[in-house]
Amino acid sequence: MSSVAVVLSERLARYGFGDGHPFGPDRLAAFVREFSARGLDKRVQLLEPRVASEQELRSFHTEKYLEFVRERSELGNGYLDGGDTPAFRGVYEAAAGVVGATLTAMENVLAGTVRHAFVPIGGLHHAGRGHAAGFCVFNDCGIAIELLKRAGLERIAYVDIDAHHGDGVFYAFADDPTVVFADLHEDGRYLYPGTGKADERGEGAAQGTKLNVPLPPGADDQVFDAVWPQVTAHLERHQPQFIILQCGADSLDGDPITHLRFSARTHGRAARDLAALAERCGHGRVLALGGGGYNRANLAQAWNGVVENLL
Repeated sequence: MSSVAVVLSERLARYGFGDGHPFGPDRLAAFVREFSARGLDKRVQLLEPRVASEQELRSFHTEKYLEFVRERSELGNGYLDGGDTPAFRGVYEAAAGVVGATLTAMENVLAGTVRHAFVPIGGLHHAGRGHAAGFCVFNDCGIAIELLKRAGLERIAYVDIDAHHGDGVFYAFADDPTVVFADLHEDGRYLYPGTGKADERGEGAAQGTKLNVPLPPGADDQVFDAVWPQVTAHLERHQPQFIILQCGADSLDGDPITHLRFSARTHGRAARDLAALAERCGHGRVLALGGGGYNRANLAQAWNGVVENLL
């Protein structure tokens, strides 16, 4: 039995926006084609996701916000935020399906059924507790962290290599010392959401548990290799009991909406190094979430590189 699981279902493709939106429903198929071509479907455990319950969504999101999404989901028009995240009929259920996929993976890693797991259409890191943002309706990362805390974990690492700063996770847990946060992203002066300065290190009791590493536009693999040891050293200091990797592929060269120039090698290295670090911490638990990525060839290469390196 493989020690790596991938959560896959056609249902995950329902979380996508039409009319040429960068986050289209075809992103899942781009991953799956390459996944099958590499024979990875024969080397991992395939898990069927469930849909998150309202109670699980409420562990992170406000009741008022869930009600708002439900209303827009029934109407099927307008936006859930200032203009990035369109509502469509069934968006509530589609987003709850993504959260359910992440929780399915998390539960299997936590139970020890597998050491590592990957969810392609997960990592919706911009949604706040009371609002949608940046193509993200429900923050599956934040919900997973809340539920890991409820399971009794005291040190949960969240690592983010998406080109965009994981603001929805950072600000939700800025003052929470349980969450060891590390984020490499394009400098907010040049890219949405404009946050994640190097001096944002956490608040109050959580001061020093957060690491933000803004990178200049055009930063490539050499730059990644130079700064990545800061991330692993930060995690080593805190000895996390569970590691979440948001491995957005929009940090690769050629993404239509960002300006970093990594190759898929960076994502493979991040997955490999975090898996090794999790072993050194004595548990091996790594949950990887696909995140952004709007060049379909890039996301297929980066995400499958993550799966291969977790294996």
